[in-house]
Amino acid sequence: MFKNHLFQISLFLFSISFLSFNAKAQINFGSQNQVLEPIEWKADVTKTDSIFTLAFIAELEDGWHLPSMKSLGEDVIGPIPTAFNFKNQNHYKLVGDTYEPKGIETYDETFETDLTYFEEKVAFTQKIKITSFDQPIEVDVTYSVCDDERCLPPEIHTFRLQINPDGSFQNLGQDLEVDETDVNLTNSLKLDIKNPELISSTNVEQSYMMLFFLGFIGGLLALLTPCVFPMIPLTVSFFTKGARTPKIGKFNAILYGLFIFGIYLLLSLPFHLLDSVNPEILNNISTNTVLNIIFFVIFMAFAFSFFGYYEITLPQSWSNRMDQKAMSFGGIVGIFFMALTLAIVSFSCTGPILGSLLGGSLTADGGAIQLSFGMGGFGLALALPFALFALFPNWLKAMPQSGGWLNTVKVVLGFLEVGLAFKFLSNADLVENWGLLKREIFIGIWILIGLALVLYLLGKIKFPHDAKKIKLSKGRVFSSLVILAFVVYLIPGLTQSSYANLKLLSGFPPPLNYSLYDKDSSGPLGLTAYKDFDKGLAASKASGKPMLIDFTGMACVNCRKMEEQVWSEPQVLKALQNDVILVSLYVDKRSELPKEEQFNFKKPNGSIKQIKTIGDKWATFQTVNFRNNSQPYYVLMDSDLNLLNQPKGYEPDADVFLEWMKKGIE
Repeated sequence: MFKNHLFQISLFLFSISFLSFNAKAQINFGSQNQVLEPIEWKADVTKTDSIFTLAFIAELEDGWHLPSMKSLGEDVIGPIPTAFNFKNQNHYKLVGDTYEPKGIETYDETFETDLTYFEEKVAFTQKIKITSFDQPIEVDVTYSVCDDERCLPPEIHTFRLQINPDGSFQNLGQDLEVDETDVNLTNSLKLDIKNPELISSTNVEQSYMMLFFLGFIGGLLALLTPCVFPMIPLTVSFFTKGARTPKIGKFNAILYGLFIFGIYLLLSLPFHLLDSVNPEILNNISTNTVLNIIFFVIFMAFAFSFFGYYEITLPQSWSNRMDQKAMSFGGIVGIFFMALTLAIVSFSCTGPILGSLLGGSLTADGGAIQLSFGMGGFGLALALPFALFALFPNWLKAMPQSGGWLNTVKVVLGFLEVGLAFKFLSNADLVENWGLLKREIFIGIWILIGLALVLYLLGKIKFPHDAKKIKLSKGRVFSSLVILAFVVYLIPGLTQSSYANLKLLSGFPPPLNYSLYDKDSSGPLGLTAYKDFDKGLAASKASGKPMLIDFTGMACVNCRKMEEQVWSEPQVLKALQNDVILVSLYVDKRSELPKEEQFNFKKPNGSIKQIKTIGDKWATFQTVNFRNNSQPYYVLMDSDLNLLNQPKGYEPDADVFLEWMKKGIE
């Protein structure tokens, strides 16, 4: 009986995770991608005898603060500490550590921990002794600025200080530069907006905890797989019975769980490095055709592994080596290597789920911070049983024995991987406009996957590790009915009826205008949409109607959600059809610009971005004119370039969006 209940729970978690991939992608990270640069870095140098003191001065806008250099500890989630990296120290030596003044110490409710930070202006200093003045002193400052609601992605500011023997210096800045042609092409994108004071950044709440929760759900799913579940009683018994005292055993088991949590959190570190080099890189990955196809292939490979045709494992030598280290070190270090061994051994089951988490975070345009929250939730879910069963060992007696139900959970996850794989293939198809996975084809594939899953649960389809005879438990029958109901819900998506919208899945299937039925429409919902600003402006002048500039993306989930849940409302759709000229500018379109239109764009922070594609052009157009690079982003403007109201970001309330349109049009 307990197994039946546990199986139903696993199917329930499966259902949540199947939809949570979509929900995760729909979390609005608009404020993350806005062009916010509330900090300016400067440098100064003073000389005392043979010692040079370098000062790195940060000036912050009101309402923003800079975290101190103090580490919060591995197990504390919070702002990234400010860090200085002194490079190429072959011609100078550091004298002491980098110094920071006493900052503001307070308890932060967002991160639920004590923080130290600086406001307005702060100077970090470092003393050095220079042995050769031929080369500049290169220093990278890694930092992330925060306000009361959020922290911006970590960035790196590079100083290149050419210091002279007398203490005078020159900040050489970056090596890259822009020429006159680049400047002219940048200026050609600028609009002479008559009332630019209406442009302001839209604050959008970021749901870090939602990603943490979804990662936690993924971790619970991983617990119910054959690679992890049998390890729980064995490991807990090892700690509780093998320790000198019960107290030490409980402590070791809890420490083991903490190490598991920390290991999975550390897996997101490489993405922080990528995000520091270029905060837009994760968004670029999510819309990269080649990488989306690679994700498709990987997920399909994971699926067939879950079906039982083969196992995807990390090299056995890795786990053997970690196991040997765990046995040889003993104590805390040994427990860490035991946790690392579990992570390696269980990869064949946890890898596909982690891949789903990674892929979902990338397509959410959320960046490395959001990925860390998801990975942290995953690690916590894996770690909890080891700590809880150590504290309450009697619970072990209530645990079901390993058996065929574990394989069933694994196969169900395989079907989930197939469904997610086609989402990545759809992303590539949308960006390249191949027409391979039109909306109805995509939904049809999902219907087939759902029907196959129902047949599997009813014992009509079997995989290599399934038992010859399958007993139809109440859990299997109930789960089959739930999935069959979901399949029935999908069927109208194959039609042109008013129910084809599938609002519960908005943003996951291809958009409504990417349809087998809709061959001539240039925009969503059959709307006429101009894909070039100049053409839209000409149409606005000819018709006398204002423009609704829609900064969007083919792989932008919230854009699809707006179109299918908000724009589809009759009154909103009527206003879009009759009262405005729709100009949809896709910031992720990969078609290359003609060579003569490609240029280097110098961003406000001094870094340089290469503009090579149509998407690059419209993303830069948005940044230059509206100081925003989040999507969706809507601008109402007349043909004389007057803003009609304040631009608007994601707005899931159709009435609020319609009221915004009406006020602008009036």
